[in-house]
Amino acid sequence: MKHILQPLAAALALLAWCQPADACTNLLVGKNASADGSTIITYAADSHTLFGDLQYLPAADHKPGDMRQIHDWDTGKYLGAIPEVAHTYAVVGNMNEHQLTIGESTFGGREELVDTTSQAIIDYGSLIYLTLQRARTAREAIDVMTSLVAEYGYCSEGESFSIGDPNEIWVLEMVGKAGREKGAVWVAQRIPDDCISGHANQSRIYRFPLNDPQNCLYSKDVIEFARTMGFYKGSDANFEFSTAYAPSDFGTLRGCDARVWSYFNRFAKGMDAYLPYIAGKRGAKLMPLWVRPDEKISVREMQNMMRDHFEDTPFDMTKDPGATNYWGVPYRWRPMEFKVDGKTYCMERAIATQQTGWVMVAQMRSWLPDAVGGVLWFGVDDANTALFLPMYCCMTEVPVSYAHGKADLYHFDMDHAFWINNVIANQVYHRDSIMIDDVRQVQTAIEEGGAVVELLTNYSLDRAAQATARYRKLAEYLFVKYMDGNVKKEKDGEFERNEAGQPVQPSWPGYTPDYYKTVVHGSGDRLRVIEPQK
Repeated sequence: MKHILQPLAAALALLAWCQPADACTNLLVGKNASADGSTIITYAADSHTLFGDLQYLPAADHKPGDMRQIHDWDTGKYLGAIPEVAHTYAVVGNMNEHQLTIGESTFGGREELVDTTSQAIIDYGSLIYLTLQRARTAREAIDVMTSLVAEYGYCSEGESFSIGDPNEIWVLEMVGKAGREKGAVWVAQRIPDDCISGHANQSRIYRFPLNDPQNCLYSKDVIEFARTMGFYKGSDANFEFSTAYAPSDFGTLRGCDARVWSYFNRFAKGMDAYLPYIAGKRGAKLMPLWVRPDEKISVREMQNMMRDHFEDTPFDMTKDPGATNYWGVPYRWRPMEFKVDGKTYCMERAIATQQTGWVMVAQMRSWLPDAVGGVLWFGVDDANTALFLPMYCCMTEVPVSYAHGKADLYHFDMDHAFWINNVIANQVYHRDSIMIDDVRQVQTAIEEGGAVVELLTNYSLDRAAQATARYRKLAEYLFVKYMDGNVKKEKDGEFERNEAGQPVQPSWPGYTPDYYKTVVHGSGDRLRVIEPQK
């Protein structure tokens, strides 16, 4: 199998390895593929500038003329305002009071399709939460989402959305129209009830049925717009959404679809057949949007799947030289691409990653009342060391330690779960092989309903001298500045923010040249990036 993973001459040009900074993973389970009949959506919100907290939007009634302010989810930039609907539903995290759940991952697609005109004011994040407040079912959600962007314009990159209710799971893929007209082109496919699916920063819908509205919906111009833009010239029957609007390359296959492959491989036999596809081999068998698992899957198994680092696969991050020379650590600091001796190489990108803000496993159960049927197993920071705790969709407030409050990415607060989890994770990152078992024992005790284990003891400033108090401030500063292998930028003695008050992208110092040489000399061409053909 080793030869499959070596660089191969591919027909597709290498566009870029580095994916958008906000790069997420969604894994899906149909109701007849789960152990208890629930539908399941997982979502890791991965961003170097995302603070991990649990939001709550209460149900509300609105008067005619009330307006909803729209701010870009990633940057906080004000985009515009739209009329409120008469009643909005309560939302806890990414699930509303009717168990409707929506997740996402950005695939980017063709850059020229992003609508940068002022007429487009709905970004992907706002689209999620507007829809959770306005829809009760997955099908209603698709209608709300596509109607909103048609009326108010879509200003984000290409996006894959996971949309689920207690009975159905759908994947909706959407990309803009380059400002030629308002709205987006899109396609949505229902995942069969006995199957699993996933998406991780690459468009996953290729050919789709044109006459099956029970299982596939799409914009009326999805094919014709591709022809107009020069992306497609064939017949309607042979049209592939992903090929037209988000062509794959080395980066999207190895850094994105490989995560979905690892999920499929965990629960279904025969996934080696798709390794040539992940490697970018010409004519390789396309990995499908869904597969049927060999056995039914539990919520607990999905929680552990979100902790995946390609263990026991050809991409195993615990076994390559970067880990074996470094306490078995399955983490690689950014940037993901580097050069040694004039050649370009890459780091693996697993489901579990250090820059996760928060992670969830949403469980939706049709046989229970909505109030207790929908449970968001929620954690903050890296899923590998996070705790998945149950947050029911009927909640009217969130725990103080998971609320935003005064804590944020620049203010260390040991009373907030995000910072506690980061303290633990960033210690494990240095000596994973000897520390992770201690973390697993506590995770198991809490997640499987055992006795609550006190994670950290309280600091007692009363027993500390002035010098100790000063050192605590220093420790906080160092931790905030260098967390997750990044280096946060500073300006005028403060950590730098953009005009909207959000953290700016940090610097990624990566590793030393000698470290990169060690990785390359130990792994040969396995990590080498395929250069564009001329």
